Amino acid sequence: MAGTFELFVDADACIRFRLRAPDGAVLAVSRGFADKPAAVAGIRAMREYAGMGLISDLCPEELPASPPAPRTRTAPTPVPGVDRRVHDNDLRIRARALRRPAHGPGAIGVG
Repeated sequence: MAGTFELFVDADACIRFRLRAPDGAVLAVSRGFADKPAAVAGIRAMREYAGMGLISDLCPEELPASPPAPRTRTAPTPVPGVDRRVHDNDLRIRARALRRPAHGPGAIGVG
């Protein structure tokens, strides 16, 4: 049985596709596309490139005997006078606004 390509809309209103194995496991998720025809073209390209794609082994020659210990995350050093929560959210809002189309579905003020 073959895998299945599924088209879906992500949280940023971009069209993506995912490849599911026959058992339902997600094998790959695409980048975001502006519209369905572009996503379908991405599926065609993936079928073409992956069908007989070469394997590039980027692993080191010898793998460590045990996996490395997980790194502990440390909180960033606060900058005096800067509220990081507001700053980060502002950047996310700007990034989202840049991805929205100027006209049509998804545009600000167009419903």
